[in-house]
Amino acid sequence: MSRLGSVQRKVPCLFVTQVKEEPSAKRERQPFKVLATETINRKALDADIYNAVPTEKVDGTCCYVTTYKGQPYLWARLDRKPNKLSEKRFKRFMYSVEDSKEFIWNIEEDFRPVPECWIPAKEIQQSSGNPLPDENGHIPGWVPVEKNSKQYCWHSSVVNYEAEIALILKCHADDPGLLEISSVPLSDLLEQTLELIGTNINANPYGLGSKKHPVHLLVPHGAFEIKNPPMLKHSDILSWFESCREGKIEGIVWHCNDGHLIKLHRHHLGMCWPIPETYLNSQPVVIAVNRTKYDCDFEPKCLFNHFSKLDGQRFSRLKDIKFDV
Repeated sequence: MSRLGSVQRKVPCLFVTQVKEEPSAKRERQPFKVLATETINRKALDADIYNAVPTEKVDGTCCYVTTYKGQPYLWARLDRKPNKLSEKRFKRFMYSVEDSKEFIWNIEEDFRPVPECWIPAKEIQQSSGNPLPDENGHIPGWVPVEKNSKQYCWHSSVVNYEAEIALILKCHADDPGLLEISSVPLSDLLEQTLELIGTNINANPYGLGSKKHPVHLLVPHGAFEIKNPPMLKHSDILSWFESCREGKIEGIVWHCNDGHLIKLHRHHLGMCWPIPETYLNSQPVVIAVNRTKYDCDFEPKCLFNHFSKLDGQRFSRLKDIKFDV
C-alpha cells in the first residue's frame, strides 16, 4: 500500500498542542516546547482516528521514489528556503502577526536557487503554477539521488540503479515478530515515501553499523504496524511509551481510512528521544539479498554485496548485524 509521508503533507498532532516557554542556555535556538494537552485534535476526530491504523514513526530522513531519466529513482529531501533578506523580512512579519499565510512571497526573487531537477513535494498549495511556502517559509521538495553523489552518498548506498533495486527493512511476510532486510525492485516503491535510517543519519538512534562499516536501510512509511496500541487517552499513551517494550519508539503515526495521517512524538509528551534501547533495534532480523537474481555484479564494497554474503542468515537483534570484511 502506498503511503505518503510527512514531507508530502502537513501531519497534525493527535492532541491539541500548546507552546511552553523554556528559556535556558542550552535551548537558545528553540527556547520553547510544543506539548500535547489532553484534548484530541478536531482534525484527528474528523479523520476517524478511532478506526485508524497505528504505525511506528521511524527516525530517519525522508525519501521519495519516482521516475527520473525514464526509470525509478530514489529522491532525497531538499527544501527550497528563502534567501537571507527574505528570511529576515519573514521573521519580522511573524513577530508582529500570528498567521504566516498573510505574508506575501515573491517566489522568483525571495528564494535560494535549487537544481533544475528539483521538484516540489506533492499536495502543497500552489498559486499561478508556483508552489507556495509552508508556515515556516520553506517549500518542501526533492532532488534525485545520483549513483556517485557525494552529498547524498548514504542515500545512494541503498539503491542500485543497474539492477533497479533498493535495500528495504520491513516486517517478514510470514512471521510478524521477525524483521527482514531484502532487495526490492524500485518499481514496487514508485510514488512511495520512505525513511532512510542508519549509521550516519540523525545520530543513529538504532545503533546500526559502525563508522568503519556503516549500514543504511530504507523503511517504507507505515511498514511497522503497532499490534497492541494504547487507548487514545493522554495518560494511557504516556504509560505505554514509558513501560511497554513496543512503546520504545520515536512516536506513532496513525493512517486513517480517508488517507489522512495523524502523529504523536515522544517530545509532545515531554519525553526524551533518542533512548538507549529501541524496539526496532532489539528485534530479530533475517537477511534476504540473493545476488543470483540479478544480471549485474555488485561492487565489492557496496552494501548489496555485503548483505548478499549474509543471505539467509538470522540475527537475534537488528543492531547485531556485522559484516565479515
